[in-house]
Amino acid sequence: MPDQNETDRAVVSAVAALTAWTQGLRWADVSQAARHRAALILCDDFAAMVAAREEPELIAYQNSVARYCGRAEATVFNGGQTKLDRCSAALANGGAADWCELDGGYRPVICHAGLYCLPAVFAEAEASGTARVEDVLIALVCGYETVVRVARAFTFPRLVLHPHGSLAAIGAAASVAKLRGLSAEDTAKAISTAATITVPGPYNHAVEGALVRNVWPGLAAQAGIYAADWVGCGISGRPESLADVYAGIYEAKTDPHELTAGLGERFAVEDGYHKLHACCQYGHSAVEAAMEARARLGDKFDPALVEHIHVDTHWKGRTLDNVQPETTLAAKFSMQHIAAAAVRFGHANAEAFHASTLTDQTMSRLRRTVTIGAFEPEQEWPNDRPARITITLADGREATAECLSARGGSDRPFEPSEILAKIETILGPAYPGAMAAMKPILSLDSQALSGIWGETVSAIVGR
Repeated sequence: MPDQNETDRAVVSAVAALTAWTQGLRWADVSQAARHRAALILCDDFAAMVAAREEPELIAYQNSVARYCGRAEATVFNGGQTKLDRCSAALANGGAADWCELDGGYRPVICHAGLYCLPAVFAEAEASGTARVEDVLIALVCGYETVVRVARAFTFPRLVLHPHGSLAAIGAAASVAKLRGLSAEDTAKAISTAATITVPGPYNHAVEGALVRNVWPGLAAQAGIYAADWVGCGISGRPESLADVYAGIYEAKTDPHELTAGLGERFAVEDGYHKLHACCQYGHSAVEAAMEARARLGDKFDPALVEHIHVDTHWKGRTLDNVQPETTLAAKFSMQHIAAAAVRFGHANAEAFHASTLTDQTMSRLRRTVTIGAFEPEQEWPNDRPARITITLADGREATAECLSARGGSDRPFEPSEILAKIETILGPAYPGAMAAMKPILSLDSQALSGIWGETVSAIVGR
C-alpha cells in the first residue's frame, strides 16, 4: 500500500490535472447530452429552492440572514424579488434548496452535486452583472464534475458524515472559480481552502430531523465564494489540504485516480438523478413498490384496513429507521413514514410529508405497522437500492411488489416532460413568468444562453 506522503503527492498531482481540465473547458467542448442535462439540473434545482418558500423555519432563517446582509446584488428565490449581497443570497438559497428533498443527486456515490454548486453560482453570476446563462451552465458542469470526483476519490464504508456538510464547499468553490475565470492553479488553491472549511455534519442528523442539516449547503455556498475571494488575498490552504482533510481527518478510503480517470469521456452531469418523490432517495424504491402493491389491492383500497406493512430494502434504506419523526426532515428520512405515506396517499409528494402528517392519527398508526428487513440477496449496480413491500389487510388480503431501482437515474430516467411538469407545478404559483424564461434555456436556445444571467433572473421573478 502507498504511504501517506505518496498518496498526498498523487492527490496534489491529480487536482492540478483536474483543474487544468475544468478551467480549459469551453461550452463547445461539452457533449450535447451533458448540455441538456446541465440545463435540466439548473432548472430542476432552481425549482427545488422555490418549493420550500412557505416552510416556517425557512422563512425565519432567511429573515435572519437578511438582517445582516450588505448591498443588494443577488436574488433570494422565495417567491418574491428580495435581493441581498451575494454571500447572503447564497446562504439563503442554499438553505432552501434541499429543504423539500426535491433537488437531484448523483447515484454512483453519495453526492448532491447540483445543490453544492448552484446556490453559489446563481448568486455570483447575478452579482457580477456580466455573466451569461452559458457561463452559469459551464460553471455548473465544472463544479459538478469536480465535487463528484472528490466524492469518488474519498469514500466511506459507513454512513457517518453527511455529504451536504462534508462536500458542498468543494462544489461551490470550483464552480465560482470557473465562473470567475480563475487559473487552474488558483482554482486548486480555492478547492484546498474549501476543503478546510467543510462541515463535519453527522449523517444521523437527517434521520433524526435536525434542521441544521438543511443549512449546511447554504453555509458551504457562502464558504465557496469566500474561498475564491481569498485566493486573491494570498490566503489559501496547502496543496495537500484535500488529502489532509478527507484522508487524514475524515479517514476516507482514498483513490487519487478517481480525480482524473476518463476526464471528458462522459460528463458527471449525465449520471445525475432527478426526483419526483419528496423524500430521501434511499426510500424511493420503497415508494414505487408500495404504490404498486397498493394498486394491486384495488381501486377501493382503504388505509384503515392496513394491518401490517413490511419493507425489505437495501442497507442504506435500513438506516432510515424512525417510527416517530418529530420534524418534516425526519419524516423524509423515516422509512416508516415513507412507506406509510405511499400506502395511504398513493404518492410521496410534498404534501405526504407536510407537518400535519407528523401528528395525524392515521399516519401515526400506519407508521407503527411498518417493519423493516433486509432485501436479499444483495443486488449489484444499478439495482443496489432495491425494496420489496408487502401490505397485509385486516380481511386477510395481501399484496407484494418490488422495485429494484427507482426511476430518476440514468438507468431508468424520467422523461424530460415529467421533470418539466414538476418544475411548472412548483414555479407557476410563485413566479408565473418563470417558465417563459426557462423553456428556452432547457431547449439550449442560443439567444437565451447568450443572455445575461441577471436579466434572466429578472424575467423569472417578474422584476
